[in-house]
Amino acid sequence: MAKNLFIDVETYSSVDITESGAYKYIASPDFEILIIGYALDDGPVTIIDLASGDKMPEEFINALNDTECVKIAHNAVFERLSFKKIGYDIPAKYWYCTAVKAAYCGLPLSLDGVSKALDLTDKKLETGKALIRYFSCPCKATLANGMRTRNYPEHAPDKWEMYKEYNKYDVLAEREIFKRLEPYIIPDIERQIYVLDQNINDRGILVDIELANAAIAVDNAYTAILTKRAQSLTGLNNPNSPTQIKQWIADKTGYTISSLSKTMMPDLMEQFADYPDVIELLEIRSKLSKTSIRKYYAMINCAMTDNRVRGTFQFYGANRTGRWAGRLLQLQNLSKNHTAHIEVPREIIRARDLDLAEIMYGDVADILSQLVRTALIAPPGKVFSVADYSAIEARVISWLANEKWRMDVFRSDGKIYEATGAKMFNVPISAITKGSALRDKSKISELALGYEGSLGALKRMGGDRMGLSDTEMIDLVRKWRFANPAIVSMWQEIDEASKAAVKYQKPVICTCRNIVFDCNGEYMTIQLPSGRKLFYRGPRFKDKKVGRSTTPIRVLCYQGVVQETKQWGEIDTYGGKLTENIVQAIARDLLANSMLQLEANGFYPVCHIHDEVLCEVPKENAQAYYKKMVGIMSMPPKWASDLPLRADGYITPFYLKD
Repeated sequence: MAKNLFIDVETYSSVDITESGAYKYIASPDFEILIIGYALDDGPVTIIDLASGDKMPEEFINALNDTECVKIAHNAVFERLSFKKIGYDIPAKYWYCTAVKAAYCGLPLSLDGVSKALDLTDKKLETGKALIRYFSCPCKATLANGMRTRNYPEHAPDKWEMYKEYNKYDVLAEREIFKRLEPYIIPDIERQIYVLDQNINDRGILVDIELANAAIAVDNAYTAILTKRAQSLTGLNNPNSPTQIKQWIADKTGYTISSLSKTMMPDLMEQFADYPDVIELLEIRSKLSKTSIRKYYAMINCAMTDNRVRGTFQFYGANRTGRWAGRLLQLQNLSKNHTAHIEVPREIIRARDLDLAEIMYGDVADILSQLVRTALIAPPGKVFSVADYSAIEARVISWLANEKWRMDVFRSDGKIYEATGAKMFNVPISAITKGSALRDKSKISELALGYEGSLGALKRMGGDRMGLSDTEMIDLVRKWRFANPAIVSMWQEIDEASKAAVKYQKPVICTCRNIVFDCNGEYMTIQLPSGRKLFYRGPRFKDKKVGRSTTPIRVLCYQGVVQETKQWGEIDTYGGKLTENIVQAIARDLLANSMLQLEANGFYPVCHIHDEVLCEVPKENAQAYYKKMVGIMSMPPKWASDLPLRADGYITPFYLKD
């Protein structure tokens, strides 16, 4: 019997997969598999043309059902769910996803992206998008096509043959990816975490459809009122047009402005303080430009018949650190709620009472934004037990560098801002009080400077808005670094270890928790305390001028997806940046370990956002479940037995930021 079964399918559904996700797409009553391409081990690719009447051959069915045969696909969740829909329920543990393997190895997630990055012999064909639109999506009924709403093979036989060829090359590409990356082993624990991820995505999270619909209705009414007021104020037909607004402001004040972005609003408000009409218009624009309302539409579009949204997490979505990425609802970037007794505006909006909402809260757009979290709800008879790690990155970097005074803080009250302030400013810890200038300076230093940041990092964190001068911020950098010598030393050690590994292509072991750098020419790797590795493809040195210096310095760089362009390109790195990667990767490993332990102890996570986990627990005895959950999450794994972890949280019928 074959050891590996490589599979790719082409399908049809009337549901828009980009808008509603794969789970809802496949759950559609009109979903069907059109083409199956498969190959057993190194054998030829066989195309099963189901849409034209082919039947699945016995060798394929046997391999699909054989638990000893690994099912391999790119973005394997799609194939897994597709076959489940037609009666072949193959658990996630028997599937192997080449997209995950690519991400683990520091490559793009998409098949097209991996094909190009690895320069595959059998690349994914460029013809696919047009063929998918033609055969796999509904078409517009016209007189020319006989008023049909779907295209079948007989409507374009030549295109259909091209579609089968496209499918064949996808199978060839995923097999080549599998073989090219085979030397780089994914640890068994990562396979377990992948299965856990699939369980969480399959489980989904319940959304309050009534609240989502009410929020959209209130937003539409509120937008109409604001637009009418802006038209009355300015005389503009479209008072939401940046070009028209800029011209109106120029005519009104004599000043030309370059941007109406969110970051510019405070400066503009100050600049035009003497022009009340301009201030009112800018306030209206700020309200109209809130994008959180889109998440309510996403909830409605993605919710399935049981009102649960599935497939919201991408395993290894951040392929530098292995952290999850958000999909569909984008749960990783929800607006925070800061209104006390959030259940009050929640009920007002559910009742669609715009007038009362405006009387009580003024900015209805802001309230709608705050309520997005609360549209994630526990089912009847249950509540959410929510727990997250306290100051997880600060704890991990302290542990990694073995910065002893910080470890002592985290083993006691955990008040790192106060303790840092006392060290930086050489004052008693009692002098660093909440709301004081010293605590604010300590906090911004802690948040900005842990990864070798300097003046620029403090500015990005809001140093200017705090009223700090460049001189004051540079002084904060000096003081923070003086207070944290082990962390500063670690940046240097990590920088030197990475460069030595690449230069000499041999393992270099760091004193910080035995992190191991290695390089084989194709990849630089960093082995974490958990045993997992971080991959940096194509490492090399280049000369680069930094700042005002005319003398170039030697910089280490690698190939990856450039954050600004989202394209494959060259990325520079250094000790502080690598420290950030390592710390965030360890924090991810701690979260993953906790979720595995929770699942093993009868807790079933439905959502995890950054360092926070949500589990549905019975309403009865919820407090006992919560205490047990916090206990599990506060227990570090064996490889970090002396890391002072602390989890805390709350119980709630709907999600919120407590």
